Amino acid sequence: MNSDSDLQIAGDILEVPHLLQTPREHPATVAEFVGLARTIAADRSQWEHLVRYDATSRWYHRLRTGPGYEVWLLSWVPGQGSGLHDHGRSSGVLTVLHGTLTERTERGTRALRAGAQRVFAPGYVHEVVNDALEPAVSLHVYYPGLTEMPMHTAQHCEPRAYRVP
Repeated sequence: MNSDSDLQIAGDILEVPHLLQTPREHPATVAEFVGLARTIAADRSQWEHLVRYDATSRWYHRLRTGPGYEVWLLSWVPGQGSGLHDHGRSSGVLTVLHGTLTERTERGTRALRAGAQRVFAPGYVHEVVNDALEPAVSLHVYYPGLTEMPMHTAQHCEPRAYRVP
């Protein structure tokens, strides 16, 4: 029986730098954008001090940009919503940082609590609303950067699924 270990046979990959993939400075895949959102969410010092609440409209702040993408921070007081919309040619990752948001689509309604993430492709129609009794904060990553947000009518959703109570 051969006593050589796999490491002795293959060699230590860490000793062969040209075989290692260098970490990318900026995300390029869906998984990397999700990872970026999770990393920012986990480090409250990057965003918590920036959050503001506005009773008249959703508050938003562009937190970061990179080659072809943007990261936005949004706050939602109870009753505020986005309206039924899509994101044009942009794909995205929505991450709830604090509180609970409700997402409504033609397929139904789902509660998104802190830590929940939604990934969507261009043309994905939804409405996001704060139906809870406390404010909420969310993080949005768009690739390419958000240039349009077409609004939609009720025809794209179940009856009453798009309305804010």
